[in-house]
Amino acid sequence: YVALGSNLNHPRERVMEGFERLSTLPQTRLELRSRIYLTRPMGPQDQPNFANAVAGMLTHFTARELLDALLDIERAMGRNRHERWGPRIIDLDLLWMTGAPINEPGLTLPHPGVSERNFVLYPLSDIAPTLLIPGHGRVVNLKSRVNGGGMSVL
Repeated sequence: YVALGSNLNHPRERVMEGFERLSTLPQTRLELRSRIYLTRPMGPQDQPNFANAVAGMLTHFTARELLDALLDIERAMGRNRHERWGPRIIDLDLLWMTGAPINEPGLTLPHPGVSERNFVLYPLSDIAPTLLIPGHGRVVNLKSRVNGGGMSVL
């Protein structure tokens, strides 16, 4: 499962472009797309709202290979990683892959914060409400614990 987000350069279109680029990855099939949500930014509030969505994918990639492919897509779309939680043209986060949790340099699965972020849980619930996030619970239950205020479907 991959989260997509953008708040620059026509965010909805950038998320749609992200979906398209995910669908072209080798050894990978884009199976599910959530609705796109308009959400408030996390961190500094003096930036535009975000468009956020989640993709459900099948892949033969390892977690590290998929993460590297996501970073390649971000770079190809013009992502610059200068400011934490700052504005971005695209953000692709690997949320979870079937298998055991991973905690190694540069890669943690499930993604840290997945159980607390409404902009992840609402779209993830669209496509995988009964998904069990190890150590956290089922997506539908996690979603019920976060505030959906300030969010709307685009």
